[in-house]
Amino acid sequence: MRVLMVQTPSVEDLSQERVYPIGIVLLASYLQRYGHEVSILDMNLERDPYGALKEKLLEFQPEAIGLSLRNIDPLGNKTSSLISPFIVTVRLIAAVLPQAWLIVGGTGFSLFPERLMLEISELDYGIIGEAEVTFPALLRSIDSPPSLPGLCWREGSRVRITPPYTDFNMVEYVPANRLLLDPVLYKGINNYVPTIGIEAKRGCALNCAYCVYPQLQGKRLRCRPASAVVDEMESLYKDYGIESFHFTDPVLNVPRGHLEGICEEILRRKLKVRWDGFMREDQLNEKNVALFERAGCECFSFSPDGLCQESLDILQKNLSEAQILRAANLVSQTDVVSVYHFMVNVPGETVVTCEKSIQFVERLYEVHNKKKNLGTIILNNIRILPGTAIEGMARAGGVIGLETDLLYPTYYNPKPFNTFRYKLETLQQCRNVFMWQGVNYPTE
Repeated sequence: MRVLMVQTPSVEDLSQERVYPIGIVLLASYLQRYGHEVSILDMNLERDPYGALKEKLLEFQPEAIGLSLRNIDPLGNKTSSLISPFIVTVRLIAAVLPQAWLIVGGTGFSLFPERLMLEISELDYGIIGEAEVTFPALLRSIDSPPSLPGLCWREGSRVRITPPYTDFNMVEYVPANRLLLDPVLYKGINNYVPTIGIEAKRGCALNCAYCVYPQLQGKRLRCRPASAVVDEMESLYKDYGIESFHFTDPVLNVPRGHLEGICEEILRRKLKVRWDGFMREDQLNEKNVALFERAGCECFSFSPDGLCQESLDILQKNLSEAQILRAANLVSQTDVVSVYHFMVNVPGETVVTCEKSIQFVERLYEVHNKKKNLGTIILNNIRILPGTAIEGMARAGGVIGLETDLLYPTYYNPKPFNTFRYKLETLQQCRNVFMWQGVNYPTE
């Protein structure tokens, strides 16, 4: 079967940071091994994405189209939605090739499968969660498929969904065939974020109140062997000149020892690469921080999210302020920049917690002041997603009601602290500019 894999729009415009669509390339590689003829289109690379899509459809004439809806909106406190361009994409395909099968998957779809299947009648099937097993099996019997893990289909006016597959054995993980989509196309297109992702594990055993990773990937950690991870990095470095990578793991340095093994393998091979990924603060110590720096870590990315202990507890981070500051002290002694992500106006915010938040931001800049290696502090309100503890808190507190449509950007940001983020952003931006310009920040 001829199968076209399409990365649908996942950024607002070409000026935004874009990433290599490892998910659809990986799936395309599996389909190719099953004998399918496969092609790929990333609409995010195209100046005229819909024109490029129409041209690809007419040229390749696929019998089935796999659509990845990775993001439902850009996050970052924005109110624009990526659902509209997704619907346009689906309807254009259906108009150009009405006989082709349309199958949708991706993180964004997996959050709202029933809703999207009901509202977009042109979609034939959906797959939630991991699709390496389900997608090839679906294509084998697409006219009348059996009950497959994560499969979504219609029965009359209803949508039926089977539980997703979250047990793919990462020891058997085979890297994506990059010949299907040249990584060189992504070199140099971003200002900050590495475009090429590496998947070292799946699953997350944490229980953060706002997060959907455990829903999508399961709670059981499934790690690739360190040598296999570095094999993939080395191949991309030697074959395509890729020097910078982003690890896509929910938390990169859990379980302890896995990232350390990857770094030791990088050093053993004398591989001159750079990388980053989100790390858990309470897993850092002097020894592994030094190892990560030697092995090419170019940014310590943290998402502690709570700016005071009360917020950390509400967000179910299982972290303390002391642990975050201890990690900050460790990484501040390196020559690597650090980035911190925090959430503002979390449930239970008070005048006291707001003041503690301001003090915590100040302390982080003080910790990093000597080497001036704090890249930035990113401040967001919480995007409310279905099935999370935050959704329950928001409903119980009257922040959202039964009629609130979570498919579109919905943030937890009630009064009276709904403008507190702007005060913190002013502080953060002033601190950042003064730090990088080498000017002493005035204190009151």
